[in-house]
Amino acid sequence: MALVPFPGTPAPYDGDGDPDDDSAGADKMSFLEHLDELRKRLIVSVSSLGIGFVISWIYIDRLVDFIFIPLRATIKGGKFQYTEPGEFFMLQMKLAALAGLFLALPIILWQIWRFVAPGLYSNEKRLAIPFVFLSTVFFTLGAAFSHYVALPWTMQFFASFERAEIVFIPRVAPVFGMYVKMMLAMGLVFEMPTAVYFLARIGLVTARFLIKQFKYALLIIFIAAAILTPGTDIVSQALMAGPMIVLYIISIGIAWLFAKKKPAAADA
Repeated sequence: MALVPFPGTPAPYDGDGDPDDDSAGADKMSFLEHLDELRKRLIVSVSSLGIGFVISWIYIDRLVDFIFIPLRATIKGGKFQYTEPGEFFMLQMKLAALAGLFLALPIILWQIWRFVAPGLYSNEKRLAIPFVFLSTVFFTLGAAFSHYVALPWTMQFFASFERAEIVFIPRVAPVFGMYVKMMLAMGLVFEMPTAVYFLARIGLVTARFLIKQFKYALLIIFIAAAILTPGTDIVSQALMAGPMIVLYIISIGIAWLFAKKKPAAADA
């Protein structure tokens, strides 16, 4: 990947390849032009996020049911509580913002790519569509795993300590906070194959390298699971570390399939 000071600034010719190729930075951009480009991308991203928020607020009741109905089955009472007047209202605002982020995610990723694309070579710019598609798909898969598997099992684990004289009636705000943290953490964790795909395409990572570093990767995975998991219990940490190990193995296969081809040796 071309390393340039700013997106749009051409990289110096190093003697390899065709200097007339339409590589990065066909037109030089000043610092103010870069700031103006950044402003445009931020305006589009924030506008898409706002539109997503409005759409989500229209269906806020369905979103609340979507999140809390599966969790009700994990506790005996089947109900959550809130103890402050504006607590549940602010929760609905946060939920609408979160759902709006999901709706606007492809547009935001596309704007990020459009900002950094001028600093890339022409063959690297072809990765735009795979970048947006894979990032969106794997982030959604991670969020779905957190919603349907990780958080319900975590809540069921905490509810198992209930006694006859001690009833587990969780507050709605801390539960939603845990939901958001686990969902974002799982979404980022599931981006591992996407990151390996692009690193393999530009020749920075190979399947052989990932296999050799597997034992170190296991150590890093469990450390990352302990840091990213909102709770300190072993169940939620294991629920995060397990998918990370599986994703690392999948990433090895991706690196093997999409590794950058080495140029053939020149004839004497």
